[in-house]
Amino acid sequence: MTGPAEEDPAERKMRFLFAVRSRGVTDARVLAAMERIDRGAFVRGIFSDRAYEDMPLPIACGQTISQPSVVGLMSQALAVNPRDKVLEVGTGSGYQAAVLSHLARRIYTVDRHRRLVREATEVFHRLGLTNITALAADGSFGLPEQAPFDRILVTAAAEDPPGPLLAQLKIGGIMVVPVGQTDAVQNLIKVTRLEQGYDYEELRPVRFVPLVEGIGSD
Repeated sequence: MTGPAEEDPAERKMRFLFAVRSRGVTDARVLAAMERIDRGAFVRGIFSDRAYEDMPLPIACGQTISQPSVVGLMSQALAVNPRDKVLEVGTGSGYQAAVLSHLARRIYTVDRHRRLVREATEVFHRLGLTNITALAADGSFGLPEQAPFDRILVTAAAEDPPGPLLAQLKIGGIMVVPVGQTDAVQNLIKVTRLEQGYDYEELRPVRFVPLVEGIGSD
């Protein structure tokens, strides 16, 4: 029996995509983007041999890289169009932004941890992903200087969809955000901005790290 290091890459990719599809990711564009982005490039150290399993993994700064099926489901819910400008709040490893880079025209991703932004940017350069701008910033306030956005994805849980982010959505724009007051009870919410107000749709239970204000001390 071969270990993960000796597994045939084509077979590994097929198994990876099957796991993602079996958990509800059916959008052809999202699956194609996930096929093109090697999750292994974003997982370092002792967990690198588990990069192709459908599970969250620890990364630096006490954060996690989301499980691939959740990345796929969030990308699918976002319904990204090829001309869209997307804001991601919570760069983390950079994996989610990399997947989105194959779906949208431009990705802006922000994280409160400078180290994560620096390391993700190195991977983006290595993979030739030129349509991603990663910045160290307090994501709870969005990125007003680049607003409005067609799509906003938040990869940390807030008690409510943050007002500054809602205000930076275009009319007709979509935000996908985990909402919950504890790390045990969270739901993924899809918010669509209407001419008057917002439409909220509850998608599924999830578990994310909390959205924290300010810049990390790392």
